[in-house]
Amino acid sequence: MPGLSDTRSAAADGGADPALPRRRRLEPDERRAQILACAIDMFGERPYAAVSTAELAQRAGVARGLINHYFGNKRDLYLAVVRRMVTLPKLDNMVVPTGSWRERVDASVRWLLDTIAEHGSTWVKVTSHEGVGDDPEVQQILDAADDAAAERLLLMVGLADSAHDAELRAMVRAYGGLVKVAGREWITRGTLTRAQVHELLCDMLLTLVTESLPKVDRRQSPGGPDHRSPL
Repeated sequence: MPGLSDTRSAAADGGADPALPRRRRLEPDERRAQILACAIDMFGERPYAAVSTAELAQRAGVARGLINHYFGNKRDLYLAVVRRMVTLPKLDNMVVPTGSWRERVDASVRWLLDTIAEHGSTWVKVTSHEGVGDDPEVQQILDAADDAAAERLLLMVGLADSAHDAELRAMVRAYGGLVKVAGREWITRGTLTRAQVHELLCDMLLTLVTESLPKVDRRQSPGGPDHRSPL
């Protein structure tokens, strides 16, 4: 039977104790994703000021220096979390709904709520300007995300090719304000269920795409208020 010195020699020679779990060495992209996932959880659990990079490193199982290496300081890490929270799935992974207006709207809202629910509390904090407060860089990220979400929603309900794209996107961005407030009532306050939020957002979006948006198009069309130019 090998003694302790033999065991150490085997380890030194590259042998491994089969009773010990093997720790797989992560590639840089995987390690960065692991740190970001832990940061998303922590920023969703507590205020920005209460998040410690030392505790984050411990939770992620990495040296604290790796956080600085991949993300810089805590604010830079928070900005990465904000970008992740508001980045929409790629178009290649999205099926544009078809059918009646109600069916398209229903599918669009379901997709929207699925996206929000993935990291609910963190999404609420980020879009509600909790954390670092009125930070211009955070606001720039959120503004760009609102515009991208408006463009995506118009695509999903079949209104992406209107001649008055800027005005329509502005109205959908206003609808986005309702989405954020409803999301907070559902996820943070628990005053509304997901089903109730779904119905509310469907009703409002259906009104938007069947009544409000067509009025914008008719009012600005060459034929004047009575001109019926379909979106």
